[in-house]
Amino acid sequence: MKINSKGVAPGNGNVIELKDIHKIYKMGGEDVHALRGVSLEIKRGEFVAIMGPSGSGKTTLMNIIGLLDKPSSGDYRLDGENVNRIGKSGQAQIRNRRIGFVFQAFNLLPRTTVLDNVLLPTIYGESGDGRGRAQGLIEKLGLGDVAHHRSNQLSGGQVQRVAIARALIMEPSIIIADEPTGNLDSVTAAEIMGVFRKINTDGATLVLITHEQELAAWAGRTVRLLDGRIIGTEGAGS
Repeated sequence: MKINSKGVAPGNGNVIELKDIHKIYKMGGEDVHALRGVSLEIKRGEFVAIMGPSGSGKTTLMNIIGLLDKPSSGDYRLDGENVNRIGKSGQAQIRNRRIGFVFQAFNLLPRTTVLDNVLLPTIYGESGDGRGRAQGLIEKLGLGDVAHHRSNQLSGGQVQRVAIARALIMEPSIIIADEPTGNLDSVTAAEIMGVFRKINTDGATLVLITHEQELAAWAGRTVRLLDGRIIGTEGAGS
């Protein structure tokens, strides 16, 4: 499950740098401040949990880190590049090549095979031997015997492993996991978190979004959010 950080400068510096990030939404004519001056640095190869209750701003922060949304103000540098200045198409290319997403809801195509679900991101970007790489990931994640099953024929744990394989298919340097075990039992959740730890050990920067202390404990560092602000950091480099 070795991660190839293609297109990324070598070294162990910061891969993610957020400085004074604000995000304001307009709702019913009022300003809703989802993020209030968040500054955060994440080093290449780090495993960071972003933790907070519902409404704390963690999903908004995830969307900004993952280039799914733009801040209202502040700077975001990804591998030293100010991505706020990049247009939508450029951000989409960065997202496809360098960021993998794993969601609580899995977001698989239910009547599509495991193999084709894993291959989905290769439709949008250059992937080389995508099919061979997909088959390799499927085997490494213990899904070899169900590679040609439809995703709606799988268990919850198997479905989440498919989602992880799909996140890895473009060999991203950053994986963002949003409540990835929320629909799983405790035993399966622990197995999935073990997979994430292995991915991180193999070189990927891993950002885990969660409200559960048990999941955050798997990370090397926990960043706590409340009301759109960072209120504390625990663990390595805090």
